[in-house]
Amino acid sequence: MSSQNWKNPSERYKEAYKNYANAACPIPEDDIQHFVYFSRDREPIIDHPLLFIARFKGAQIMYSWRELEPEKGRYDFSKIKLDVNYLKGYDKKLFIQLQDVTFDKKYKAVPDYLLTKEYDGGAVLQYNDTGEPEGWVAKRWNKKVQDRFAHLLMALGKEFGELIAGINLQETAIGVSPKTAPDFTEQAYVEGVKNNMLALKKAFPNVTTMLYANFFPGEWLPFEDKGYLKSVYQYGEKIEVGLGGPDLMMTRKAQLNHALAQMHEGNFTVPLGIAVQDGNYIGKTGADNDYDEESDPINSSRKKLVPILHAFAKDFLKIDYIFWVNQKPYFEEDVMACFEE
Repeated sequence: MSSQNWKNPSERYKEAYKNYANAACPIPEDDIQHFVYFSRDREPIIDHPLLFIARFKGAQIMYSWRELEPEKGRYDFSKIKLDVNYLKGYDKKLFIQLQDVTFDKKYKAVPDYLLTKEYDGGAVLQYNDTGEPEGWVAKRWNKKVQDRFAHLLMALGKEFGELIAGINLQETAIGVSPKTAPDFTEQAYVEGVKNNMLALKKAFPNVTTMLYANFFPGEWLPFEDKGYLKSVYQYGEKIEVGLGGPDLMMTRKAQLNHALAQMHEGNFTVPLGIAVQDGNYIGKTGADNDYDEESDPINSSRKKLVPILHAFAKDFLKIDYIFWVNQKPYFEEDVMACFEE
């Protein structure tokens, strides 16, 4: 093929979003399960507007492994119980996001007992593209760490069973390599992710289970395809664990060529989910150097993307779940305007 006729496969979906540019509010009724994502900030669910809008099925809240297992084998699910019961009073349900990764180097999401020689330290720093430490990640590739994670999942499943709407594991993207963690290998990491998926399904056989599978260390699609991400999507379909991603970025090649491509190109019977997280309402992510979730000025002149994001997720990705982050003022001004009845 001549270079004149060559089409860059990494750009095959770069204009797909344009097919949905005319989408507008109100968002029509659909079969998508809509949840509001609060990260670890639980308090705002009290009297939150989602409680009074029928189309929102409930709240997605993140709980860290550290807070759920303060000591080895001793579990504290009191916060989850409070949230389940509060939401139940409004005929809503909780969707748990289980945290074993942080994006703040001052905070570790794993229990102290894992940070010992028995578990080879239990967690390592992860680094961004410029080589700066940006948080901590549990050693998902370590068999002993996987075993303790499975015990946590079983305890959660026994306690909550069918009381929740679902549970998801955090994203697969981590800033770790053999240079920063000598015991790390790409293959062991992929296998560890799959082991955690299987443990999740065994613990919660009767509610929606999901993994945010977006990127894998050592692989960059479509050109550096080692089969890691694809195999995880295939495995999720095989064992009936749903699949998703943490950022609905419909114009970014990175997201389009990884999680979003897997969803669009696959034929899945398991649930698919996508999160609209901080920054996504204005086409940014928390990882962008030119965006600060805490201090970025509100873009009052923005084009409101919510109906376009919804249409893209529904028709291009064939999504079953959308998790809309409770980010001010975008949730109140952009999301609620499309969903209020």
